[in-house]
Amino acid sequence: MSQFAPLQNDNFLRALLRQPTDYTPVWLMRQAGRYLPEYRATRARAGSFMGLATSPDYATEVTLQPIDRFPLDAAILFSDILTVPDAMGLGLYFVEGEGPKFERPLRTEQDVMALRLPEPGSLDYVFNAVTQIRTELNGRVPLIGFSGSPWTLACYMVEGGGSKEFHTIKKMLYNRPDLMHHILATNATAVAQYLNAQIDAGAQAVMIFDSWGGALADGAYQEFSLRYMQQVVAQLKREKDGVKIPAIVFTKGGGQWIEEIAGIGADAVGLDWTVDLTRARALVGDQVGLQGNLDPAILFASPDQIRAEVAKVLKAFGAPGHGHVFNLGHGISQFTSPDAVAAMVEAVHSQSRALRGA
Repeated sequence: MSQFAPLQNDNFLRALLRQPTDYTPVWLMRQAGRYLPEYRATRARAGSFMGLATSPDYATEVTLQPIDRFPLDAAILFSDILTVPDAMGLGLYFVEGEGPKFERPLRTEQDVMALRLPEPGSLDYVFNAVTQIRTELNGRVPLIGFSGSPWTLACYMVEGGGSKEFHTIKKMLYNRPDLMHHILATNATAVAQYLNAQIDAGAQAVMIFDSWGGALADGAYQEFSLRYMQQVVAQLKREKDGVKIPAIVFTKGGGQWIEEIAGIGADAVGLDWTVDLTRARALVGDQVGLQGNLDPAILFASPDQIRAEVAKVLKAFGAPGHGHVFNLGHGISQFTSPDAVAAMVEAVHSQSRALRGA
């Protein structure tokens, strides 16, 4: 018997499992974040980003802020993909204006061979937040847990921070693929364990963010990113208390590999805004649900234009729209007006009802 309140709105989960829904559910990547004044106020109280992310109370507060403001169909845990490598001993820290960095990046064979799975208990703050958020949601909408993909985590772990060129990790990939595979295999185990612990704590769906898979060449993507996401998916718990736990995979810049991504065993594939939804659906059929894929920049347009672009995305997926979760093609910009988000959510709900003849 679940310790949590029964779910009142399961449209998001039903869509991921390609079951009929009354309308197209919608949530946003980075929906809890800097575009909301209430988030900025909470972050100021927390003192830093990691102060927010490592406090279950603060993480719960900011996760619920967009749910309180908009009629979204899912909440997503407020955390960071780099919690896992931090728990593997790489020493995460943030530089104002520069983003995340690691004190001990993986540069030498000795560094790589010393890599270990996260210490037991080192990520309990995340799992405690998941349970607290799920409790506070009180069944309003499902809670999504997430992780970075093994490859995306490795990019930060080898580069030592963010990168545009990925020279350091690609040098290792081509010169010492054995070391690269060792990192990725370790990461795949860590990610699977991390997501399963989130499911145990109360997450009702999980998402793997492969933010940097699109930086790889064809062939390298399959060997160094997709293969390890498949390993993660194969280890995931897909049911809890008799209820299915859907899994979503999202490779930014991965449009050319849709069919291969759809084949790794996840329930749904996230798509960025460069992908034509009509073509994507034709390629994958009813094999997986699809999530996406409005260009986040459209939210800087007028409400009428936002509604028109929403209509295009819904039409591209096609009526009646079952198996589609509406989302942006990547995270929402911090400069977005909350009013634009309200217009988009309303448009998705009303227009998709009309598509279903409701």
